[in-house]
Amino acid sequence: MSEQNFNTQYFKIIGESEDYVRNVLIDVYASLVQKGYNPVNQMVGYIMSEDPTYITSYNNSRSKIARINRDEIIEELVRSFVEYHKLDQKG
Repeated sequence: MSEQNFNTQYFKIIGESEDYVRNVLIDVYASLVQKGYNPVNQMVGYIMSEDPTYITSYNNSRSKIARINRDEIIEELVRSFVEYHKLDQKG
């Protein structure tokens, strides 16, 4: 068996600001709630498939989220999770 060398890849998303991505996610979430959808299920469906029909067109939510790269969405979600759970604090 040959030994494989796996290196961790680091990347920085270049594009929309963190605030822009966060605000779009907040707006899309609110629109999904207002239309009676389960926002978590719908947003996960969109992130996994990139199928825009998971997101309502109400309040231009579908076009707003389509302008953001899925990597940027995932980065924002992970960043928020880390901040919420205070995982980035050195202890």
